[in-house]
Order: sequence, then structure tokens, then C-alpha cells
Amino acid sequence: MIAEFINVILHVDKYLSSIIGTYSIWTYAILFVIVFLETGFVVTPFLPGDSLLFAVGSFAALGSLNLSASILLLTLAAIIGDTANYYFGYYLGPKVFKKENARFFKKEYLDRTKEFYDLHGKKSIFLGRFIPIIRTFVPFIAGIGKMNYLEFLKYNLLGGIVWVLLFTLGGYFFGNISFVKENFSFVILGIIIISFLPILFEIMKSRRVRK
Repeated sequence: MIAEFINVILHVDKYLSSIIGTYSIWTYAILFVIVFLETGFVVTPFLPGDSLLFAVGSFAALGSLNLSASILLLTLAAIIGDTANYYFGYYLGPKVFKKENARFFKKEYLDRTKEFYDLHGKKSIFLGRFIPIIRTFVPFIAGIGKMNYLEFLKYNLLGGIVWVLLFTLGGYFFGNISFVKENFSFVILGIIIISFLPILFEIMKSRRVRK
């Protein structure tokens, strides 16, 4: 199962090619759903995000997909997904954390989350977009912490727009360079590794602070 998932992520270009060839215009709806689920549900952080956007840009450069339509739809999917995730956390949080002495979901966790977002919420909503897995959990926790929605929406919009533009245009301008096409799996792997660098930096920074 894990091997198949890794194969899909590293060869997202091949799978996307099959989808385009099979579903034609319905490909846009499929891409919309994938990005929405990847950002909108905490149980689906394993879906391709950065790599999918890069591949979409590559196929747009070939004329297989419309660049403007792809960017618009995927940006909407990312923003709506984060909004849905926020509200899942917003309404689920009080129910999950209502027991003071619950074994796993203690109310003190909710209070700590609220404090975290009061201090770092803005930066977290934007930067979380660029970190796989983390971007799926950030809006959910923001909702649990009752972060002000207008503040959340502002950085949700900014993050969604920049995220989609960065990776889609990256694929559009660089995805069809001979070296990239011949080593697409390694390029996708590099994108994934680079995406995780911010969280590794934060972990090292936290350890230095504790010491």
C-alpha cells in the first residue's frame, strides 16, 4: 500500500497523463476534488499537493490543460478546502474537548492551541501551505483554537493563491525542460524534500531554544 502511494506521488505525471487521456475536460473536476480533499480533510493529507500542481503546470505548457483555468480552479479548491477544514475544527473542537479529564482530548490542549494562534496564527496559516501534511492540519487546528475567521480568511486567500501560482507556474516554465522531463521522479522527490525543510528548521530552532 505504502509502495503504491509512493509510486503515485513520484510518477504523478504518468497518472495525470492517463487521467487527461481518459476523462478529457472532466480532468479539471478531478483535480479540483483532489486538491480540495488534500487541504480540506485531516484524514487525507497523503494526497499529492505540490507535485500535482507542478505536473499540472507541465501539462498546461504542452497544451493538454488550460493554464488559466487550472490556476483558477485549483486556487479555489485550496481556499475552499482550508475553509472547510477550519469549520470542521471550529465545530468539532468544543465537542471533542468538552470533558476536562478526557484521556486523549483534554481541554487544556484547546486552550494551548488558542494561545498559539493568538501569537503565531497569521504566519502559520500562510507558511503551512508550503509544508506537506502540515498544511492539512493547520486550518483544522486554527478552527479548534477559534482563530478569528476574517484573519484566517485573509491568510488563507494569500497562502492559497501563492501556493498554487508558485508550483503550477514552476511546472509550466520548467516542467518540460529536457533534464526535468528525463528525471521527473527525482525532481518531484526534490520538491517534497524542500517542502519539508521549513518544519525541520523549526524543530532544530525549538531544540536550541529549549537548550
